[in-house]
Amino acid sequence: MTTRKDIAERNDRALLQAARDVLAEDGAHASVAAIASRAGVGIGSLYRRYKTKEELFQRLSVLSLDHWNEAAERGLADPDPWAGLAAFVRSCVEFGQGSLSPIAGAVEVTREMSAKARHGDELLDELVRRAREAGVLRGDVTAVDISLLIEQLGRSPLVDQLRKQGRDDLLPAAAEARRRLVAIAIDGLRPGSRPLPGSPPGGELFTDRWSSPRQP
Repeated sequence: MTTRKDIAERNDRALLQAARDVLAEDGAHASVAAIASRAGVGIGSLYRRYKTKEELFQRLSVLSLDHWNEAAERGLADPDPWAGLAAFVRSCVEFGQGSLSPIAGAVEVTREMSAKARHGDELLDELVRRAREAGVLRGDVTAVDISLLIEQLGRSPLVDQLRKQGRDDLLPAAAEARRRLVAIAIDGLRPGSRPLPGSPPGGELFTDRWSSPRQP
């Protein structure tokens, strides 16, 4: 029997996917109406559940953080440090992790969001530590490097363009090409390559983006 909770969770998943797609097209100015329409959810029922656009985006941020943490925990459960790290990166890329970044600074970071983000940082730090100690991750790659890599690979301009054009005939080939590029990028995390240029990026590249005028 389908319960109200089941329906709400299903709608939230649809809204999250729709928000990622609409934000990729429209950025932070994406309208709630466009997201609801893409998700197949009535705007009235959406506003009965979420009073404001900010509340909706906060909820979607929590769902995205949950996916990150669950993927990291699965990676840590793998006894093979490299397999665990690589699976984490692939899972987050396929999910489209980081695609909510256009709303950074536009919504207030709740305590729940902050706590889940800190836990996610701890999990990724542990994945990186394990991989380094096993000698399977290049020593100059940091957790922030991996986070930024996931964000960059989380969207495919080629796939997005073909979807907008309605070129369903080319989508399978584009998806396969994307998987190849992701594999190339992940392989670049292994030792043996030339040193990376510049200094390691700092965590402020994430935290400062999410600070709004209300949060100096």
